[in-house]
Amino acid sequence: MAADGKARTGTQTPEQLRAEIERTRAELIHSVGELREEVAWRTDWREWVRRRPLTCVGAAFFIGFLIGNSQRR
Repeated sequence: MAADGKARTGTQTPEQLRAEIERTRAELIHSVGELREEVAWRTDWREWVRRRPLTCVGAAFFIGFLIGNSQRR
């Protein structure tokens, strides 16, 4: 089965197989790079604060309240 999900018919030369492997490798490297960028963007706390400042302030207040209350017991 080829990288595009379709089965190849007939035999391929070693050069064609190598070229297909290289294309697949390049696509995989590109996909992994995009995934890394997406994960970095999604987990960047500055981006969260930039997009939802009031929610982040509220969450920080709530977490601080919980920590402060747990110290009293």
